[in-house]
Amino acid sequence: MPSLKGRKWPGSTRERQAATGRKKGLMNGALLLTCVSDGWRRGAGCVNDRIGRDPDARLHYEVSNKGRSRIISTTLRAPASGQDSVRPVGQLPPPRNAWATIRSLLPFLWPKDNVSARMQLVAAMAALILSKVAMVYVPVVYSQAVDALTPHGPQGLIYLPLALVVGYTLLRVAGALFGELRDALFAQTQAQASRMLGLETFRHLHTLSMRFHLDRQTGGLGRNISRGVTAVEQVLRFAVFNILPTLIEILLVIGILWGLFDWRFALVAFAAVGTYILFTVGFASWRIRFRRTMNDMDTETQNRTVDSLLNFETVKYFGNEALEAERVDESLRRYARSMVKTQISLNLLNIGQAVIISIGLGAIMLMAAQGVVEGRYSVGRFVLVNTYLMQLYLPLNFLGFVYNTIRQGLVDMEQMFRLMEVEQEVKDRPGALTLPATLDGGAPASLVFDDVWFGYHEERPILRGVSFAVPPGGTLAIVGPTGAGKSTISRLLFRFYDPGQGRIVIDGHDIRDLTQQSLRAAIGVVPQDTVLFNDTIRYNIAYGRPGASQAEIEHAARLAQVHDFVLRLPEGYDTRVGERGLKLSGGEKQRVAIARTILKNPRILILDEATSALDTRTEQEIGAALRAVSQARTTLIIAHRLSTVVDADSIIVLSEGKVIEQGTHAELLAKAGVYAHMWDAQQEQPADLIPV
Repeated sequence: MPSLKGRKWPGSTRERQAATGRKKGLMNGALLLTCVSDGWRRGAGCVNDRIGRDPDARLHYEVSNKGRSRIISTTLRAPASGQDSVRPVGQLPPPRNAWATIRSLLPFLWPKDNVSARMQLVAAMAALILSKVAMVYVPVVYSQAVDALTPHGPQGLIYLPLALVVGYTLLRVAGALFGELRDALFAQTQAQASRMLGLETFRHLHTLSMRFHLDRQTGGLGRNISRGVTAVEQVLRFAVFNILPTLIEILLVIGILWGLFDWRFALVAFAAVGTYILFTVGFASWRIRFRRTMNDMDTETQNRTVDSLLNFETVKYFGNEALEAERVDESLRRYARSMVKTQISLNLLNIGQAVIISIGLGAIMLMAAQGVVEGRYSVGRFVLVNTYLMQLYLPLNFLGFVYNTIRQGLVDMEQMFRLMEVEQEVKDRPGALTLPATLDGGAPASLVFDDVWFGYHEERPILRGVSFAVPPGGTLAIVGPTGAGKSTISRLLFRFYDPGQGRIVIDGHDIRDLTQQSLRAAIGVVPQDTVLFNDTIRYNIAYGRPGASQAEIEHAARLAQVHDFVLRLPEGYDTRVGERGLKLSGGEKQRVAIARTILKNPRILILDEATSALDTRTEQEIGAALRAVSQARTTLIIAHRLSTVVDADSIIVLSEGKVIEQGTHAELLAKAGVYAHMWDAQQEQPADLIPV
């Protein structure tokens, strides 16, 4: 029977149902119909989950020799031209416009559940308006004082100039006070918005699937967050302290010019300011492409730099310092070229802005001077017009820089908001159950893999119908060649991915019906490559149960046979382990990892080739600690060295994603099959030379 992998199903529900009906024995038609037609699927294909709306759904599965089909994965084919495209779950959305970015920022400025923050924002805006009103009336009082002091000014009112000077002073003081009050009030709003946005992005990144993180570089993600948070502060500061005050001042000045002079003054001022703003917005929108390119080059440089430093030891092994410097320099050269283009475009923008403002200023001053000569306006009115225009000229001249900074800030924020729009591939279902996490909260768990199929990519299935069961407190070992899918089983158990077909059951519950938090809290793992945080030994052990006491930490360390080693260190438990724990040996890191898992006290334990990278003596020492931690727990042992699994209650042999043998050590040797052949091959080699 030909393979049906990648088949594009017909568009209509009736056609699909007919198609599945014609393939009787391959898959239940109603079940397939449910899979295909019940909404949008968030991730890899899974029976009874939502995977897409017709006609864009595509099921990927294979047909066995007996005519039974297994779903491998699901994707969406590209819609026909003219149809709306659908973004796959877990991928970044396309670039967004500035207004979309601003809309995403507003909830952090106006939080629904924080009345205090809202009131602070309202008070800051009120102080802003009062400050601008006071400053706009300063030139009016100033012009009246000038008229009062001229030879032809009001006679017999000796106190008037003094009163005007006092009023002028009070208005300036009021404007300054309200301005500082605005700054103080809005600083809290700005800090709160930046903190919440950065924290929300960080939390969201931890909800995304392993698939997302494996496809991206950590340095670039960190750069996007830091750049976005900094941009939030810049955008808010310039928008509230420059853009908004200037716009309010422009409206007030145009109104006063119309009232004190005539409509022509207001029209010229409005035309000059309007032309300035339109030119600035249009030109800045054109040059924003250079900023995006510069950001991309900056991220690339950061990625290469961080990647090189994280692999410092490997660089030294191969003497490739010059190669790494050349790669970083290549990125820096591209960044420098894009930065020069950005700066030149900014210079052109500034030239255009200066020309527009100068023409507008000259036209209004000419009209005012003509009015003074004709006797229609006093000298004070001429001074008033000049003062207003100079008062507007400075912020308008600065407005170009401010607007460009805001636009660049919005571009920087765009990447962060795009990260926040990436959909979770694995989500808790509504009403998900909570699994008892520790042995203190429940007995050892039962575990069942029921006909599990899975592939990281649709064209390459990893697991093909894997089934096994582990009773509460039992130990199951999984062996097989590299690439057989052993470590994939642990990733599926943690629900980093969902299987394409089949189910994983703990204590009678499909793990998709459990909360991810409780599921992962119930599972502990000692991996082959232990990665520690660049912190103290105490912190790394306590990571298994944050908040654990020093006595509990030391108890776990004793069980893991690492306590005596820690005490011999000059700083004891306060010793820092370095980046990724590189200051410790492989065996020392493994012991810390075991202590961390003991402290977690999980109901299910996974030993994922925990000793394969160690020498025989260290393996024997750590083996005792592993046996201690696995007592009374449901345990999965993933191993290359068969000597570490001989005591397991049951052993399964994986090959090309399938379970080809299962039994105890003695039973599998008696079968003289694949396991027996692997055992004989390893017995013929010295233990320290067994390939891993």
